Amino acid sequence: MLLQMVQSGFTNSNYTQLTELYTKYKGFEILAFPCNQFLNQEPGSSQEAEQFACTIFKAEYPIFQKVKVNGPDTAPVYKFLKASKGGCCGSSIKWNFTKFLVDKHGHVIKRYGTATSPLAIEGDIIKALGET
Repeated sequence: MLLQMVQSGFTNSNYTQLTELYTKYKGFEILAFPCNQFLNQEPGSSQEAEQFACTIFKAEYPIFQKVKVNGPDTAPVYKFLKASKGGCCGSSIKWNFTKFLVDKHGHVIKRYGTATSPLAIEGDIIKALGET
């Protein structure tokens, strides 16, 4: 699963639930990308974003360098993700904690908006892992 992260009203629930899912399912990988394009809610450095997630929320999954998810400087991974699965606003990422579920072959299975909690997509994760 790939997602971009910033600190907002969705921070506690997303980090907590992502950590729970990551611990629960072996073979399930989370790749987290901090982003500061949403009302400057991730103003610190990439290292500060990683420290925040790992210290407060015990995130053990990779926290990458800060990226841009919209605009001319969009990170290549987000160009690919958005081209694979558009959202309600076309290809743009509307807000933080947008999530993409990607299979082990690199195919984007589904895109989830900010309001969709990580636990709400647990069934899709189980399917993607081949568990039933």
